[in-house]
Amino acid sequence: MEPAALEKFSSPGKGGGLRCRRRLRPGELLYRAEPFAYVVTKEQLGGVCDCCLRRNEHLHRCSQCKVAKYCGKSCQKEAWQDHKQECKCLKSIEPNFPPDSVRLAGRIVFKLLRQSACLSEKLYSFSDLQSNTEQLSEEMKEGLRHLAQTLQLYLKAEIRDASQLPPAIDFFQIFTKVSVKM
Repeated sequence: MEPAALEKFSSPGKGGGLRCRRRLRPGELLYRAEPFAYVVTKEQLGGVCDCCLRRNEHLHRCSQCKVAKYCGKSCQKEAWQDHKQECKCLKSIEPNFPPDSVRLAGRIVFKLLRQSACLSEKLYSFSDLQSNTEQLSEEMKEGLRHLAQTLQLYLKAEIRDASQLPPAIDFFQIFTKVSVKM
C-alpha cells in the first residue's frame, strides 16, 4: 500500500498513530519500508552480514575496523553509506567496544546529519517520535545521561564537539526516542 493511503493521526494522551484511508482486503500488505537505522547486536557480530542480516559462515570483515562483516563486495558496498563514519569511530576507541544502543544512536546521528530520507520517513520522521522523558525515573535518566556521554566519546572521531550538531540533534533525546532491546 502506498503511504498516501495511510494517514497520521494524533490520539490525545496516547501519542500518534496511523490509519488506512480506504477499505482493505484481508491479508493486504499495509506498508513496508527499510528501517531508518539498525545494527547487528554484539552477540550476533560475525554470524550475520551487517548489511542483509543473513546468516553466513563465510563472512568477509571490514578491512578497516575489523568489526563489520559482509556476505561479499555487494553487501559491503551497499552498507558503506551507513558504515563509513561508524568505521572511523569503532577504530578510534579500540580496544573498547560501545554498547549496541550507542552504536545504534551513532547511526541515527549520522543519518540525521546526512539528511538522507528513507521511505519510512514519508509517514514519520525521527523528529516526529515522542520522547518518553517524563515517564522515566531519575535513575533511568541518569543511565541515559551516561549513554549520551558514551555516545559523545564514541562519535569524537567524526564529531569533535556537540556544537557542530544542528540543535535538533540532542544525544540525550535520541535515547528517549529510540526503543532498544538490551
